[in-house]
Amino acid sequence: MFQNSQAISGEDTGDMLASDMCALPSFEDLAMSWRIGQSMYSDHQCETPQSHSSPSPYGSQLVNTQDGQVPLSDDIILQDLAIRGIPSQQPMPGMRMPPPDYLPPFLMDTLTQLQTYSMPDSTPPAAMSPASMQSASTQKFSLHAPMPMPPPLPAQPHSTSAQRSGSQNDRRLTKEAMRQYLRDRPQTTVVIMTAKVAQKSYGNEKRFFCPPPLLYLMGDGWKHRLQPVGLPGEAENEAQPYAFIGIGSAEQEMQQMNLEGKNWAVAKTLFISDTDKRKAFELKVKLFYGTGDDVGMFCSKKIKVISKPSKKKQSLKNAELCIPSGSRVALFNRLRSQTVSTRYLHVESGNFHASSQEWGAFTIHLLEESQSESEHFTVRDGYIHYGSCVKLVCCVTGMALPRLVIRKVDKQMAHMTADDPVSQLHKCCFHLKDSDRMYLCVSQERIIQFQAAECPKDPTKEILNDGAAWTIISTDQAEYSFCEGMGPVKGPVTPVPIVDSLQLNGGGDVAMLELNGENFTYNLKVWFGDVEAETMFRCAESMLCVVPDISAFRGGWRWFRQPTQVPLSLVRHDGVIYATGLTFTYTPELGPQPPTMEEAIMSNPIRPIPEDTSITFPTNHYPDLEQL
Repeated sequence: MFQNSQAISGEDTGDMLASDMCALPSFEDLAMSWRIGQSMYSDHQCETPQSHSSPSPYGSQLVNTQDGQVPLSDDIILQDLAIRGIPSQQPMPGMRMPPPDYLPPFLMDTLTQLQTYSMPDSTPPAAMSPASMQSASTQKFSLHAPMPMPPPLPAQPHSTSAQRSGSQNDRRLTKEAMRQYLRDRPQTTVVIMTAKVAQKSYGNEKRFFCPPPLLYLMGDGWKHRLQPVGLPGEAENEAQPYAFIGIGSAEQEMQQMNLEGKNWAVAKTLFISDTDKRKAFELKVKLFYGTGDDVGMFCSKKIKVISKPSKKKQSLKNAELCIPSGSRVALFNRLRSQTVSTRYLHVESGNFHASSQEWGAFTIHLLEESQSESEHFTVRDGYIHYGSCVKLVCCVTGMALPRLVIRKVDKQMAHMTADDPVSQLHKCCFHLKDSDRMYLCVSQERIIQFQAAECPKDPTKEILNDGAAWTIISTDQAEYSFCEGMGPVKGPVTPVPIVDSLQLNGGGDVAMLELNGENFTYNLKVWFGDVEAETMFRCAESMLCVVPDISAFRGGWRWFRQPTQVPLSLVRHDGVIYATGLTFTYTPELGPQPPTMEEAIMSNPIRPIPEDTSITFPTNHYPDLEQL
């Protein structure tokens, strides 16, 4: 636009800037246009003169030089500037930049953050003549070193501070470190146990979640996170993890969970108000160490919001509130419906007991009516109905209660003939099958058998006490495991990738394994045992990898007789190992068979073999068979 101009007057400025809006200006033209805009803006603001610095998304500083070319990238596309002047604190309109992941290297620092941008001090507009403007337009500019204290990038999907730290925290996992991990399994595990539904609170009331969310920190990784240094007390304080929990809403602050002296904590005062319009939500647990190192943000499973338990007869049309066989449930009891007297069915030290602090998750199985009492039992599919024979098995210890018949409770009465589906937060009782009106009951901290009384007015009902009435609710559990294979990392370990399923594509020499799940990132690699596989990131829910040859595990063997099973792991660029809990099995494949004597003779009939000569085939022709 400016190549043929000898002098620029104020009258021609608007016409020249407005012409040819589709043309891309050169870098000199851009600088000249910026100076003219600054001049016009300064004239407009002459009553209150101010000096401005000009931030820009470019990431470097422009200064005058007398030689050299500007190393601009073709990736950056600039539109013509607007006609009017622009306040220098605001970004220039019309700038269109590529996403930060595709910026040229010289516009990025080692932290992959954009730097500030400022123009050199220019001649005051009042003293700048048209000739000096034209002279300024022909000067060349180059990029200087990045400015300090860059502004942060906008949050990118599936990014972590460990990713942003770049090469400063890039310690690739070695084969020896993976072997040590597979041998010792120093896992660091976070478990968040919650109910599947939560009642909404109305007005000023607070219906605290029941059972309350539980946090467990399991595995030896928590102990080995920091090596003891200094005084013993100081080392313990540094290694002590701290946890905060919230419902993911700005209306409520996160609450601190008490982890002092134990590996679990409970959040008893969480609730969701009627002003929160979400139909489902996730709990957020923030973890960090006493040193201030961030462990990460961990999410619970989805929790459905309900108004109140339905008292109507349930049907399977509303199946999400029903309880299927094989699912997890929690049971709690409240004397006279008082919250402070709530006790939960729990297993501790090999015994069932009623705990006021911890609650247990139990798998509820639907049994056949003819099923006898045994350690081994046959289960069936379907939803739990009142009158069904069930088995309650602790999810942690595997301990089980005797066969039970679940019955409906209403007004302190057990209804013998009810057969509708069991629903969330329903009152129920458990009759010990084949017993004389004996029910599972709470007596302070003990679990006992209580004998109900017959109802004189209705033979289909039995009279219970408060301790025999239980509230049933479905539960869920989110579990995250990781290991810092190359030592402590600076950033959080979240998001933790979760692998839900595997799909093998192809076979033979070229086999691809597809991983489906969530929280996948581009800096993850798939490992088969201690062998890193070539990995291709597709999206946050899908990854592909090339299945390594069996020779990578069996010292050059191409053929083998027994199946070989190896664990699958995901490894981040900084050495964080995420166990998937899945394995890959190499099945036997028939190798080449040694030729028979007749086949060998027929394959080489030209050379006669004397009758007194014995034929031997050296095994080094088939090294694989020799190793077998």
